[in-house]
Amino acid sequence: MGFKIEVSGKYACFTRPELKVERYSYDFITPSAARGIVEAIYWEPAIRYVIDKISVCSPIHFENIRRNELKSKATYGNINKVIIANEDRTQRASTILRDVHYLITYHFEPAKLGERDVTTDGKFNHGKFADTIKRRLEKGQTYHQPYLGTREFPATVKIATPDIEPLDINKNFGLMLYDLEYINGTDDEIEFIPTYFVANMVKGVIDLRNIEVLK
Repeated sequence: MGFKIEVSGKYACFTRPELKVERYSYDFITPSAARGIVEAIYWEPAIRYVIDKISVCSPIHFENIRRNELKSKATYGNINKVIIANEDRTQRASTILRDVHYLITYHFEPAKLGERDVTTDGKFNHGKFADTIKRRLEKGQTYHQPYLGTREFPATVKIATPDIEPLDINKNFGLMLYDLEYINGTDDEIEFIPTYFVANMVKGVIDLRNIEVLK
């Protein structure tokens, strides 16, 4: 059983990790950003979400802006320290997306199961989680505000309607960030390895079900 949601917003920025200073967005939402939106609806350690398809439903428009940002990187060790904004602030250019609209198709799989997550015969209690997700989608409930890449760009999320159609675009967008594979880190900073895939769009749809994930 899968789910399909409609995600939209005025602005979005899915930053390319190879650009360290200036923010430059990918052409559309990354699978990891899509997973973050799904987890905002319902997060549960017993399941993990898998993004199956990303459909782009509005023309891809970029816009250039300048933003004030802090130069220091927030870590677990310095999160309680007072940062003097006037000394730590810098202005950076950003190339972001404008007026985005996506359809995200996804499903979930078992992860860390407890006793309450299985049926009496020891099988994964899929129906319990599916009913909860469906109910939260219908009521528009989220644990926190979903966002499009960065927290200043909020996302509007709702159950997809059948009349929404992807763009008629066929294009290979090359390597794109797929997700972050977390590894053992220190107390001050979590370490992770980025993974990538070849983003091949067919009639406005990126099919992620049979892709090769690269490290």
